[in-house]
Amino acid sequence: MKQFDAFLLRDGLTQHQSIQATDVDDARKQCARLGQVLRIKEVPQRAKRRSKFLLGLFIQELIALLDAGLALVEAIEALAEKSANPEHKEVLDGLLTYLYHGQPLSQAMAQRSDIFPALLIASVASSEHSGQLPQALRRFHHYEVQISSLKKKVWSALMYPLIVVAVGTLILGFLVVFVIPRFATVFSGMKDLNGTAQLMVWWAELLSERGSELLIGAAVGIAAVVMALRTATVKAGLWKMVWSLKRLNEQRVLFVLARFYRTFGLLLLGGMHVVDALKLTGKLLPADRQSDLQQVLQHVEEGRGVAGALIDANLTTPVAARLLRVGEKSGDLAGMCERIAQFHDEALARAIEVFSKVFEPVLMLIVGGLIGVIVFLLYMPIFELAGSVS
Repeated sequence: MKQFDAFLLRDGLTQHQSIQATDVDDARKQCARLGQVLRIKEVPQRAKRRSKFLLGLFIQELIALLDAGLALVEAIEALAEKSANPEHKEVLDGLLTYLYHGQPLSQAMAQRSDIFPALLIASVASSEHSGQLPQALRRFHHYEVQISSLKKKVWSALMYPLIVVAVGTLILGFLVVFVIPRFATVFSGMKDLNGTAQLMVWWAELLSERGSELLIGAAVGIAAVVMALRTATVKAGLWKMVWSLKRLNEQRVLFVLARFYRTFGLLLLGGMHVVDALKLTGKLLPADRQSDLQQVLQHVEEGRGVAGALIDANLTTPVAARLLRVGEKSGDLAGMCERIAQFHDEALARAIEVFSKVFEPVLMLIVGGLIGVIVFLLYMPIFELAGSVS
């Protein structure tokens, strides 16, 4: 989808509207329902920036207003009137424009797919037939909180090791670039130096003579590594190496399945058809599991049970398989999907805790050991020199 800026004449006033469309003709057709089209232009890719629209806050406030008895249009009007952020107000005014023309909220949200995720749009669309919009929004908000909490646990487990590695690298770089050359000046005029002292003298002379060339080479090397890491091929290769580790791959599977079942359960609770829910949920699966999803869809469309199709496609764990069978027999498949997601969340939280307790001290020992070795090599020639003098 491309983004277009449209300028419309409506009720004698010129209005600006952001439109998501496949091409200019599609954008013009959408705008024609809103008013007289004056001008449409595509927003260049480089001009797009990440939206600062606070989706979570918008959903919370909308739920509160709807629970208080306000109609949908009145609730969004109230949010637009109180908004002091021009970008927030623009998004809300865009929603109101579509609602004034009789469009449902889901279609209004679909025009700003850069802000409103497909899962929210699908949940709202399914609730519009049953009149349970507040419940659908509340379920989506709970889903977002759970997913955000899971992501924070993963990132917090990775943040400390990354900080340790970064600080250790800076310290090692300082020792190699500044400290070693200063120590080397002590031994530069001496004879019969040991291997460590000779290495320090050689490194100091190299920095003195070729320092600028080494700096340029290091900058070029770092730039080349960064550019290589941004390519899809290198990324895929690195992730393949990471996931080849059995323990890490097991936790990755738990994370993927937790998101999959929580999303699938949310859509089923909203009243979406099983096949449509699987298609939308399948977008969360990594590329290497898309073939498994297609197998599940084929089996379900042929009339097989959802539990059996997911088990055959290896999109379950042993516990999840049993819960799916129970949920399918009892007619509470959506509730069982939420239980499966909670079970996987707890298993992943335990794994993250073990990782933090074991890996972080080991990493500290490795980084500290490297720094200690360099410091020892710096002082060893001095100790030998003092011994020879005595």
